[in-house]
Amino acid sequence: MKLSLSPAEAEFASDVRRFFAEDYPQDILQQMRGGGLLTRADHVRSQQALQSRGWLGIGWPREHGGPGWTPVQKYIFEQELERAGAPNIIPMAVIYIGPIICAFGNADQQNRWLSDILESRALWAQGYSEPESGSDLASLRMTAVRDGDDYILDGTKIWTSGAHWADWIFCLVRTSREERKQDGISLICVPLDAIGVRVEPIRSIDGTHELNRVQFDQVRTSAANLIGEEGRGWHYANVLLGAERLSYAHIGSKKAGLAAIRRIAAELPGDFGGTMLAEPAFRDRLALLDIRVAAIEISVLRALTGETGPATISSLKIACTEAAQAITELWLELAGRYRAPLLDRNRPDWSSAVPAAFRFAAPQTASYLFERAQTIYGGASEVQKNIIWRHLARGNMIPRPGQ
Repeated sequence: MKLSLSPAEAEFASDVRRFFAEDYPQDILQQMRGGGLLTRADHVRSQQALQSRGWLGIGWPREHGGPGWTPVQKYIFEQELERAGAPNIIPMAVIYIGPIICAFGNADQQNRWLSDILESRALWAQGYSEPESGSDLASLRMTAVRDGDDYILDGTKIWTSGAHWADWIFCLVRTSREERKQDGISLICVPLDAIGVRVEPIRSIDGTHELNRVQFDQVRTSAANLIGEEGRGWHYANVLLGAERLSYAHIGSKKAGLAAIRRIAAELPGDFGGTMLAEPAFRDRLALLDIRVAAIEISVLRALTGETGPATISSLKIACTEAAQAITELWLELAGRYRAPLLDRNRPDWSSAVPAAFRFAAPQTASYLFERAQTIYGGASEVQKNIIWRHLARGNMIPRPGQ
């Protein structure tokens, strides 16, 4: 396949690179480079800076406020954002529910929600996983019972990223009991300030707060907040999950991470008189990861241009998340050899507690701990392997049991 950029694409890449160097909030970039934690206000400012150029709704059609980019332009933008070290777009509203509202929402819903998403006036959370219903999402038990012009919701969502910041949550709920468990599921949006909603923080092992448990106790929400048709939520969820799984690629950040590891390893002393980068075992692992990321990049580009199917998307989800974990393992090895402490980055003075050479350790150790979940959320690796098997079996590419 053609991997070189056309002159127009190269000019677009230069324009995006210049934006991050000159027009994007530089204090946010500095905070990211220093390993600091961003607030909701920081993320809003970041997204509003992107939208000042019409660049926030990266996968949205032009008629709904998106830039109308080609898949290659979208890929270039994501590469340049990550190369600059800017925070990723919070995906729940822009990448997940926004395109679903564009495709399946009615005109009133599009008018109510899309502009607020693009202007970052409202942040969203995703209500999918439940206690005892994570990887087997179709077994969800949260209910929504129609009562006149409203639905009444009861149940629990868990591992809900950003719910403590969000204004709305889109939930998969059971509106009827059907023989096939994937049926009878609907997609309903709920304001998080509704009576009966309770957001409980789940603190990570490093003290950070990103995840939540969200309780719904007789929560009443308007039936006008139902997306599409009742009972069609599983279909909409699968459309969404395809975009979600491909969004884990983050090739730009993987390349930047490997380059940073190489730079720091070239400065830190190893065990045999040279630097860490001179140690054959470490250097070989780094080189193998370079090769893995290059191979993944080619596959992602093929997927973006439509040369793929569900089995390939699932295999990419596995490859991308496992590569991300492997990169954090190299970071942890650099931090662990020098007993760099795991610090509470909620304190504004956290970086003064360690020498400058080891300040990478706190954010990268936290990243190692958090990225353990990458092979679980968005569909566990075991679930992705089942999807791959089913699609290969349908094509008679592998024998079924007993054949």
